[in-house]
Amino acid sequence: MNLEAVAGVTLAAISFALTVLARVQLGKSFAVTPKANDLITHGLYARLQHPMYLFLDLAVCGIALALQRSYVFLVLVILVPLQMRNAIRERVVLRAKFGERYDAYRRATWF
Repeated sequence: MNLEAVAGVTLAAISFALTVLARVQLGKSFAVTPKANDLITHGLYARLQHPMYLFLDLAVCGIALALQRSYVFLVLVILVPLQMRNAIRERVVLRAKFGERYDAYRRATWF
């Protein structure tokens, strides 16, 4: 296994683990369609607004590197716009329910 493949496997494994952690930290607030059950601001969500999206994208990048198949990156061509659409919808729903608390959260976090 060459260095690129090792780096890809490492990136994919760590990113996947962080994706799972983000999902666990969402708990009952996880939903396929945006809902405002609660505003999660702890764990990975203390610094990132959308850690599941970010780490899933990085896992795909790791898989592409591990397999040494650049066409795997094309998955991101579909995935990223869908994630951006969901992020916008989530923002609207959370802003409507939590108002200034959500705005303060957004100012204190990245992405």
